[in-house]
Amino acid sequence: MSIYESGEDYLLAILVIKERKGLCHSIDVAEETGYSKASVSIAMKKLRENGYIQMNQDGTLELLETGLAIAKKIHERNTVLTDYFKQLGVDPDIAYHDAHKIEHDLSDQTFSKIKEEYLKIKNKRGKS
Repeated sequence: MSIYESGEDYLLAILVIKERKGLCHSIDVAEETGYSKASVSIAMKKLRENGYIQMNQDGTLELLETGLAIAKKIHERNTVLTDYFKQLGVDPDIAYHDAHKIEHDLSDQTFSKIKEEYLKIKNKRGKS
């Protein structure tokens, strides 16, 4: 089952919020993403129906196995790409935004090669 780019962004937002606060509500997702409460509500319904998240009795959101895997993948891509671009001398804000633009579209093979280069640079700088 494929997921749309904004769906990946919502899953990532849930992961980041839960890491930061310990729990996550739809309102937190709206605040994190800048999307309206109505848009977030519709998206959460789709994510629940597709088995990516569940909403608990108290209204907190939980990532299910598939949702968690996607969120972690996108989080890793964003982190690696942002750091790699910064290592290349790109302004941190631009690096973050550029990473966000391409994190969803890169093939696994391309990301893997970028990650290899990123780690080489990171390790080389760590030894200096």
